[in-house]
Amino acid sequence: MDLKSSNVPLSEKQLSDDEKTTPAPPAYSGVVDDHGPQPGEPRELSRALKGRHMQMIAIGGSIGAGLFVGSGGALHNGGPASLLLGFIIIGAMLLFTIQALGELAVLYPVNGAFYMYAVRFIDPAWGFAMGWEYALSWLVILPFEITAAGITIDFWRDDINIGVWIAVFLTILVLVQFFAVRGYGEVEFVLGIIKIIAVIGFIFLGVIIDCGGVPTDSRGYIGAHFWHDPGAFRNGFKGFCSVFVTAAFAFAGTELVGLAAAEAEDPRKTLPKATRTVFWRIAIFYVLSLFILGLIVRSDDESLLGASGANTKYSPFVLAIRQAGVKGLPSVFNAVITLSVISVANSATFASTRTLQALAKNGMAPRFLQYVDPQGRPLWCIILQLVFGLLAFINEADVGTQVFTWLLSLSALNNLFVWASICLSHIRFRRGWAAQGHSTDELPFKAAYGVIGSYIGFFLNVLALIATFYVSLFPIGSDPNAEAFFTTFLSAPIAIALYVGWKIYLRGAGGFYVRSHQMDVLTGMRDFHPDVDGTLKEKKFSVRDIPSRLMHAVFV
Repeated sequence: MDLKSSNVPLSEKQLSDDEKTTPAPPAYSGVVDDHGPQPGEPRELSRALKGRHMQMIAIGGSIGAGLFVGSGGALHNGGPASLLLGFIIIGAMLLFTIQALGELAVLYPVNGAFYMYAVRFIDPAWGFAMGWEYALSWLVILPFEITAAGITIDFWRDDINIGVWIAVFLTILVLVQFFAVRGYGEVEFVLGIIKIIAVIGFIFLGVIIDCGGVPTDSRGYIGAHFWHDPGAFRNGFKGFCSVFVTAAFAFAGTELVGLAAAEAEDPRKTLPKATRTVFWRIAIFYVLSLFILGLIVRSDDESLLGASGANTKYSPFVLAIRQAGVKGLPSVFNAVITLSVISVANSATFASTRTLQALAKNGMAPRFLQYVDPQGRPLWCIILQLVFGLLAFINEADVGTQVFTWLLSLSALNNLFVWASICLSHIRFRRGWAAQGHSTDELPFKAAYGVIGSYIGFFLNVLALIATFYVSLFPIGSDPNAEAFFTTFLSAPIAIALYVGWKIYLRGAGGFYVRSHQMDVLTGMRDFHPDVDGTLKEKKFSVRDIPSRLMHAVFV
């Protein structure tokens, strides 16, 4: 894998008309080395995340209240078939998206990850908009998740003011920050294992409940009865579209594995493993668990109407266990939900601080935010995030719920925008990589589905955005109204405003997109080394390997 030999000058015939306006960049003379900051530059972030951390971040950052609680509202609105299909579609979209992100992050393990890829391969203004949208969404999610963690305690004790628990959980997050990125990784590793065990345990329990194997369950054998009565679908096409909103929220955080690449010890080794296991994790922890859930919980159960946020009393998972008459387990699963919410709050702190530091480092945010202390922590970004965490105390006011509704509207569509940008960045990168004389053989890791997968992922993202727009404009059970629309779709005009604002600030410099031959495909590469014979070998697939690969995908 010789990068030198592949970097041949491009002739004018190889450039499209829009690429002849400026000369091609100078020839590349070898692998870019990344040995830390030069004198006068800010410190680099700590590179302390190991392979086991990266594996759990790939799943731990996404499993939370969206799956354990929000899926109940989706089941009630769309029915079990819509719930399953919606999560399969969003899961497939993420499968393509994370593969594309993996290819980019292995080659460019830079802080800011997908925000930086949008700046370099799509357009700086769009990257600016996505960076700030992503950072703001996690900034406001933190106080919400801290509040949600406090609400889960009501399952056991409703006589203690929620402000007490907000203070407790916020203090825990502050303590985690003392251990830098290693603390984040260890917390996600431990909580990720707990969530994996809980979901797998629920799947086995759900099968037993469905087959009538629980003595305390008077319903006996259930089978697929609830798919016929009350039915597989509810509220027609509108109910099906409503599932996309819940699914996108439930999968939020899956992309954090790419953001963590900048702080991984060996992204060349650990990132491909993490991205290759996404399929099994989506299939087992989301699709299979929700299929079982749809078999044992009626979609017309009135208790599901309250399944939103962190109201764990209405969690369909807890409800399924309660209806089966199993004693003790509802409390155990509620504890898992509490830990899951804390995990998301931990991820929010990581995601927002790293994105803000990258924005500041590239002149797109106040300069003081780029400061990194000797322990490799973006100190001022962390302080800013924790200050935002204090917003959780707004719940002590009468208007707290309304304030949080509008704060969360800032992040409602952020995930879909980011995932679509990742797919588009990969498509544009491949075009620029080829236009500058490189081949895919030089890439240390290639997306399993290539550019075609990114096109499919981008298309599915657009479909999800259209479905969300439709449900926002015509909500289930009510007439169209501006408040319902903007609480879901507010992040769209904000993204457009950020994009246009940065374009105006740059006075339109650079056109509407980065042309292929102008792309910076070299900066940010970390050293990587091919195998002895110069190729990256893949183990051939064998049917006998399926059991071991399943275990490896889940636990390694």
